[in-house]
Amino acid sequence: MTKQLVKGNEAIVYGALLGGATHFFGYPITPASEIAHAAALYFPKTGREFLQAESEVAAINMIYGAAGAGGRAMTASSGPGVSLMAEGISYLAGAELPCVIVDIQRAGPGLGNIWPEQGDYNTVVKSGAHGNYQNVVFAPASAQEMCDFTYQAFEIADKYRVVVFILSDAYIGQMMEPIEIPNTPREGDRKDWALYADAESRKNLITSIFMNQQIQSDHNKKLQNKYRLIEHELLAYEEEETDEADVIFVAYGICARICYTAMEELRTLGIKIGMLRPQMLFPFPSRPIQQLAQKVKKCIVVELSDGQMAVDVKLAVNGAIPVLEYNWMGGVVPTVKEIVERVQQDMKGGAK
Repeated sequence: MTKQLVKGNEAIVYGALLGGATHFFGYPITPASEIAHAAALYFPKTGREFLQAESEVAAINMIYGAAGAGGRAMTASSGPGVSLMAEGISYLAGAELPCVIVDIQRAGPGLGNIWPEQGDYNTVVKSGAHGNYQNVVFAPASAQEMCDFTYQAFEIADKYRVVVFILSDAYIGQMMEPIEIPNTPREGDRKDWALYADAESRKNLITSIFMNQQIQSDHNKKLQNKYRLIEHELLAYEEEETDEADVIFVAYGICARICYTAMEELRTLGIKIGMLRPQMLFPFPSRPIQQLAQKVKKCIVVELSDGQMAVDVKLAVNGAIPVLEYNWMGGVVPTVKEIVERVQQDMKGGAK
């Protein structure tokens, strides 16, 4: 392992290259631009392909072509760019083409601003475009996880033939931290369904269009069965101080880091609080949250959105305990002090 001090955005590129990425197509956008910059530097140096597309629409369709030809393709953007990619992402899911997409979230809606937000949760976790499909979604909370999750993402994308998202935020992307770089490079195997422009693969067909209703219906059912399999086989989350907790935080990304420090301070003040941090948002850790709801008195969901993840937490809790929503939007990020004071007030007041 080699340790380096890098931004979270640059750590994405290290993880991608060592994870076997072969193609990067992208269009710069703040606060994700460092990913394209680093890819432009390192992909050609390692014999991979980098191309700055003329738009996000072009980039996602380039990924369709490269993935269909057996490549391990990726792109990176922020909310406005991911919105432009929506149709192409649905096409990739429909054609079962594996790829990796990074979304470094910023404030919206509209052009918004370049400060952190988590308002893309529904777009990415709930598919966000036409049709019945799901993305596998990682939620890193550090530069190390930006590297590690991207390193893992290409294996998962290839195994299940799905789109894998790395859903992060502007603070995690811009934060510089020391990371351990994996020392075992990976490469993708030849895919028996891809088109390699040779006699062996000539019979293969890559498409997301089926003009017969029953065939299209059967294809949808096949996809849903795959997503249920993924829910069964993939799950990633962390628990902190939950064994004897009366209340728990549920948070991801930068909010999880803030909540971790707030949790430590609150415990010194006599409040028994723990935390569950989803490292994956699909599959969502519904069962672990449900199990914790049998032991704790309250759950506090902290997120930089209008409560998008809180909906999934409430479904998991199923009314067993109150779920409090601590929401910030527009690029406003809470301090540890704000969260500590709000928890103290809610614990005294018996907030619902």
